[in-house]
Amino acid sequence: MRILVTRRLPEANRAVLAERFETVFRDGETGLGAEEARAALREFDAVLPTLGDAFPAEVFEGGPFRCRLLANFGVGVNHIAVAAARAAGVEVTNTPGAVTDATADIAMALILMTARRLGEGERLVRAGAWTGWEPTQMLGAHVTGMILGIVGMGRIGQAVARRGHGGFGMRVLYWNRSAKETEVPAERVEDLRDLLGRVDVAVLCVPGGAATRHLIGAAEIAAMRPSAFLVNVARGDVVDEAALIEALEARWIAGAGLDVYKGEPAVPERLRRLENAVLLPHLGTAALSVREAMGRMAIDNLLALAEGRALPNPA
Repeated sequence: MRILVTRRLPEANRAVLAERFETVFRDGETGLGAEEARAALREFDAVLPTLGDAFPAEVFEGGPFRCRLLANFGVGVNHIAVAAARAAGVEVTNTPGAVTDATADIAMALILMTARRLGEGERLVRAGAWTGWEPTQMLGAHVTGMILGIVGMGRIGQAVARRGHGGFGMRVLYWNRSAKETEVPAERVEDLRDLLGRVDVAVLCVPGGAATRHLIGAAEIAAMRPSAFLVNVARGDVVDEAALIEALEARWIAGAGLDVYKGEPAVPERLRRLENAVLLPHLGTAALSVREAMGRMAIDNLLALAEGRALPNPA
């Protein structure tokens, strides 16, 4: 099988791919454009894409294609028109499970960074502006015992709940389209705005896509307490970015911790200027062992295709 890998992967994954397939490594820093994606569908038996590679519905027009599988590196597939792909005879897989704990860890890091003002504190020290310990210096919010609201109680949401409840004694509320069996005590709140109005910190863990675009808009942010924090480890367009910036500038909410953005890697200057926003460069799964595990899952899907087996992780 002839395989295209659209971005540089960990060396351990590259070695396996080079050994098992006729592999073309693109190694670019930017994703495939739509025309490049269409060409890849015609030239390769399978593609290993990731976030930022453009596979909209129009790319799959004009088949049939040589490509039979998009083995996505990552859980989220909102950059791929999955229904259009399958209609064109191209299967789509992803890498669930491997990313769960790492993403939940980043969510907890963002909770701590926003509530305790850790980014501001580090900038103060690096600027040489710290004058010494004072009883009222940089007072933040105490995380232990907070009410934690989770929007989207899937694998990652449940992992955040475990950390919040077990590590910080948080009371857990959640919003999900259906009730979930949870490992820790958690109360389902059926109305999203009701949930947001009751919590100290809301963590967004829903999948991306049309169904969740701007799930958190101006009205939802307005429902939050002035002392509350918003954390997003889902997808950037789950939040109406303009509405969030306005709320942070006016301090209608206490702060936000973001690992994802609507037009990443572009982040609006107004957002970058805000001291009450903690901004990370999409680090949710950025640990070598996690990225290698994601690569192994993507490769397992490619091997299943090559060997005529059922695909382990259909998206």
